[in-house]
Amino acid sequence: MKTLIRTAATAAALATVTAACTSSTGSTPPPKATTLGAVRLVAYTGCDDMLAGLRERAAANVGPWGLGNSVPMTARMEQDTAMAKTDTPEHSTTNVHEAGVDEPDLVKTDGNRIVTVKDGILRVIDTATRKVTSSLKLTEGDERVYAPADLLLSGERALVLFRGGGDIMYKSMVPVGDTRYVLVDLAGPPKVLSTIKPQGTYVDARMVGSTVRIVTRNQPNITFPQLKDTASEAERIKANQAAVRQAPIDAWLPKIEITDASGAVKKDAVKCERVSHPADYTGTSLLTVHTVDLAQGVTASGTDPISLAADGDIVYGTGAGLYVASNPRWWQSFPMPIEDTPNVPPAEEPTPDEPTPTVPPEETEIHKFDVTSPGAPAYVASGKVKGRLLNQYSMSEHDGHLRIATTLTSPDGRNSSSTVYTLKADTMAKTGEVGGLGEGERIYSVRFMGPVGYCVTFKQVDPLYTLDLRDPAAPKVTGELKITGYSAYLHPGGEGRLIGIGQEASEKGRTLGTQVSLFDVSDPASPRRLSQLFQKDSGSEAEWDPHAFLYWPKTGLSVIPLTQQTESGALVLKIDDSGVSKLGMIKHPVQQGQDYQPGIQRSMIIGASIWTVSHEGVQVNDAATLASQAWIPLR
Repeated sequence: MKTLIRTAATAAALATVTAACTSSTGSTPPPKATTLGAVRLVAYTGCDDMLAGLRERAAANVGPWGLGNSVPMTARMEQDTAMAKTDTPEHSTTNVHEAGVDEPDLVKTDGNRIVTVKDGILRVIDTATRKVTSSLKLTEGDERVYAPADLLLSGERALVLFRGGGDIMYKSMVPVGDTRYVLVDLAGPPKVLSTIKPQGTYVDARMVGSTVRIVTRNQPNITFPQLKDTASEAERIKANQAAVRQAPIDAWLPKIEITDASGAVKKDAVKCERVSHPADYTGTSLLTVHTVDLAQGVTASGTDPISLAADGDIVYGTGAGLYVASNPRWWQSFPMPIEDTPNVPPAEEPTPDEPTPTVPPEETEIHKFDVTSPGAPAYVASGKVKGRLLNQYSMSEHDGHLRIATTLTSPDGRNSSSTVYTLKADTMAKTGEVGGLGEGERIYSVRFMGPVGYCVTFKQVDPLYTLDLRDPAAPKVTGELKITGYSAYLHPGGEGRLIGIGQEASEKGRTLGTQVSLFDVSDPASPRRLSQLFQKDSGSEAEWDPHAFLYWPKTGLSVIPLTQQTESGALVLKIDDSGVSKLGMIKHPVQQGQDYQPGIQRSMIIGASIWTVSHEGVQVNDAATLASQAWIPLR
């Protein structure tokens, strides 16, 4: 049987983390160096092969409460010049990781209009008249309250991605809407062209040109027996394993429902021969990649889906490749300890006698797909490294290599260190590594820019490491800067400059408020901080969501959301070659019947104005004087 994803050659064995660390108490040994096995992605030969494999893998990973042992609770994006107006004002977009690869966000603009989705309603704002010109309701009834959505925009088409809550293990926790992807035509009054309802939960998406690749994750639909409360864990596991081994193939194959503009519904499922698996997998989760070309719409082939028997929660895209990273047997089985939540440091350092939660050894699988051709992506290779990723910025492809930064925590959770690996992008075989970063700490931010890299680790002070990655076989640390606090997001600030957004902290690691730093990295051996702007007792969404950060290189204007004890708004800065200075604050008006200021979520430059977006509305301010020019309510 011909398969969509060809069997991959065995990847070269990935070597170990080399850093030797000691715990803060001196009693915990460092993580042991372990050579990881090869990773292969193998296509099933058919439904019988797939069912047998998934049953046994899932049965081995089922627990007393169900799957996962959890208690229930090169092309570049181009403007559509045929549709674009010749008088389109100069404008920014929302912040993305890689140029030419668009990422879903709550607002998009092409300079002539702003498109946003709030409470299930899509609105189009004309930037010339500064008015809502049209809207379209995409949800029904109470679902509006539970309908978080992002969108992508290309020409006269918008794709709205409702996140939903399709994972079975979470369905009883909160009321949620369905995961669905809605293609909307904006050429006239907005109208729905098609609605795609995949089985599972939306993970993330990337758009190159007008083609979108969407990653969805789902668990098998298996009904587990309800035993008496007196049943032991062993009895529950045995009963659940029996249920898994009796489950039909239909329980695993992701379903897809597509409704066209006329209301006609087409139901389908991913075919067995379009499902592949790594050599080592749990059978408790499948990742499905859907393809939608916004210019062509949904064709007779639907979303041309392919699936992996794998876990995954981090997506990184380039113009030619799509990477999906997963932490097998980790994310679904062990909730992240509060002190290990990304960008949320503990208020105080734990004392030596405080109990520390035990966590299993961590390793990350990375699967790469080629997205240079129309239609479904083609599998390229898989790799595996020790440790856990922070976010998509922990990955970067450059000059034929993937650079990936991870933090490895010891089994008892008391010790950690970080490593940067280089992998060949075509085989995912390890080329080199540099370890020992932030012993006893974890990664708070990473940024790779061409042949150099920057990594921030934190526990009490913030070492900013500079990395020389010109030789993939021998990456090395070239410099280190220790300052209080940390940068949670790093952004290029021009030649020899790096911008950091994060938190200032005391010498004991207690966070004090938002800080914006400008670093001089022109000398890789001696990075230094040129300027710091500190806002006491505050926080910024840009610390954990880079889409919230705006930097306009032409003028050095920067805008970040800011929440303080007494007010919320957007902090407007001037960042030039020598420093960071505050220009002022943009605030949205307090709405009738409310006693709080709306929190600003996004900022954009359009022409000579700053456009800011909150849940309540959109405001326009003069970019030079910050004077308010218009308020556009989203009601």
